[in-house]
Amino acid sequence: MMQKAKILLVDDRPENLLALEAILSALDQTLVRAASGEEALKALLTDDFAVILLDVQMPGMDGFETAAHIKRRERTRDIPIIFLTAINHGPHHTFRGYAAGAVDYISKPFDPWVLRAKVSVFVDLYVKNCQLKEQAALLRLQLEAGGGEPALGGALLGELSARLAAVEEQAEALGKQLDGNADAGVAATAAHLERKLAGLRRALDALRPGSP
Repeated sequence: MMQKAKILLVDDRPENLLALEAILSALDQTLVRAASGEEALKALLTDDFAVILLDVQMPGMDGFETAAHIKRRERTRDIPIIFLTAINHGPHHTFRGYAAGAVDYISKPFDPWVLRAKVSVFVDLYVKNCQLKEQAALLRLQLEAGGGEPALGGALLGELSARLAAVEEQAEALGKQLDGNADAGVAATAAHLERKLAGLRRALDALRPGSP
């Protein structure tokens, strides 16, 4: 069974964290609280997260500075960040959020349904990436066990191909769900997943007997 995805909620106000948990509980994923930028960075040292919901206005290290630290770390630079803010200083303020690496920028009060839908997309993308990594790891192990033979046994190759096809089918369904209406960050993440899937499919096809 696939382990639940982790979602990091970063806000210095407990009532805001409680509200986020209430909104996102329907996704049935693991919600992790952080009351400051420093706490968020500590959580990111040990756990992998599907998406980060990050409050902009926090005492000490604010959301922009926290995001900058996240994007500088190799381990965490690709985690999508959704900024949440109770203030709106116009286009410049929004641009600063995107420049800090956010994939989305939502002003409070926000529509709970919209926020849940956005987070759900990133959770789905994260799950597909995890499945892809599992298939790639299995392929690598089988290649090592076979001593690097150019062609695997037909049964094993068929099993690997079927598993990959299942991930491809789910990714295709997600792409149709987005259907050109996704934010730039979501689209970029989905495109990255498609490239990974295509690369693994090419690797599998090259292992078939008679392949050049």
